[in-house]
Amino acid sequence: MQQTWEPLPGPQTNALLSQADILFYGGAAGGGKTDLLIGAAHTEHERSIIFRREFTQLRAIIDRATELLIDVGKFNKSTMVWTLENGRTIEFGAVQYIGDERKYQGRPHDLKAFDELAHFSEMQFRTLCGWLRSANPKQKCRVIATGNPPTDSEGEWVIRFFAPWLDTTYANPAKPGELRWFTTIDGKDTEVENGEPFEHKGEIIVPKSRTFFPAHVEDNPHYMRSGYKATLQALPEPLRSKLLYGDFSADRADNPYQLIPTEWIEKAILRFETRNMNAKLSCIGVDVARGGNDKTVITLRYENWFEIQKVYKGSTTKTGDSIAQLVLSARGTSNCNVNIDVIGVGSSVFDSLRRYIGNAAQAMNSAQASDAHDKSGQLSFVNRRAEWWWSLREALDPENGDNIALPPDRELLADIAAARWRLTVRGILVEAKDSIIKRIGRSPDKGDSLIYAHAIQHITGGGFLDYYGTMAEEIID
Repeated sequence: MQQTWEPLPGPQTNALLSQADILFYGGAAGGGKTDLLIGAAHTEHERSIIFRREFTQLRAIIDRATELLIDVGKFNKSTMVWTLENGRTIEFGAVQYIGDERKYQGRPHDLKAFDELAHFSEMQFRTLCGWLRSANPKQKCRVIATGNPPTDSEGEWVIRFFAPWLDTTYANPAKPGELRWFTTIDGKDTEVENGEPFEHKGEIIVPKSRTFFPAHVEDNPHYMRSGYKATLQALPEPLRSKLLYGDFSADRADNPYQLIPTEWIEKAILRFETRNMNAKLSCIGVDVARGGNDKTVITLRYENWFEIQKVYKGSTTKTGDSIAQLVLSARGTSNCNVNIDVIGVGSSVFDSLRRYIGNAAQAMNSAQASDAHDKSGQLSFVNRRAEWWWSLREALDPENGDNIALPPDRELLADIAAARWRLTVRGILVEAKDSIIKRIGRSPDKGDSLIYAHAIQHITGGGFLDYYGTMAEEIID
């Protein structure tokens, strides 16, 4: 069979030859990302599928595949499949909406390829990767993803997933191309020492390897000769840093209706290192798993800072009393309130906690009407959910807030940044949790748990530090 594609020397060749189970290639524009996907499918795999989030975005990939494969195969426009002369197939697919990924359930491919990874939701990516397999024991199965740095908070999960290479705060950074092994332990994505199988709670777990190869326009002599670098240099910031240098730390543009600016959240995370370790436990927030991939999250608040959250798989917290016991363990000897989401499955947890700690268990019903106002006293809220979210927004305000400190957790950051708002005739309305789930493809459990831990009695014109001051004055009087 005629070979029409060869990888460029450098990062593209290194990525093609990598033994990683899940590989991310790219960063900057012009590094040959699309060619890597088509070339890997053409030269290394029997059954491949290349995804874009939207069907219309596949056009450029199909055009490039035609340039590379026209002499060695045929393309069926109705099935969106290239069939090569040696029997290899390359399919093209799109999953524009959450749930579209189910169209590909049970269809085996030994290469799952994703172009512009940050456009996909994490749930879509993980679900599609779960159907990676081959009937040929000699055929390597792998995932190759390409893309530029995310341009908004909804793509933040990519930085978290490839944290050893992309997250500047990661405790144990990795070098480009270095293999690291990960698996899911008790519902949490966890890095482990190596790829050796191990037993956890009676289950044999086999870790999967990940890696990242940065690519730049300088690695592609074809684009360098065409002057494409000058085009990238002319872009405004932060797009210039993202596309020219592949800078994953460059600012991401927030949606105009994002409730809490990402910059505010990042500043609060930076304050975590200087938090007051002598502060007393003030409140606990509990978001109860609804089932499936949801997580039960317990958040401890110490005056104006929040501890690293306690996260439990929904499958391990099936009864109200089992969750109540976890909360009691976290609460210890404190007499602080425990705020629990009581809509749906949370009601049984509330009932259990009431038996143990009485009125210290507080029912959080986000659908209830609110009679509170924002700090200015001018804006009202449609419901308690809007009141609680807006209270956190005001507390995180770098200029007039409460100097809040948040734990360094990129999933929590993404959860808090996910909520959007609008002003209605009844006041401020914050996007419903179900709407967020539909948009980002997962449940923002960490964000909601923190909202509950922060929610307190409202006092006009003040944040919750003012509230504690008022409480102290009442005790003195």
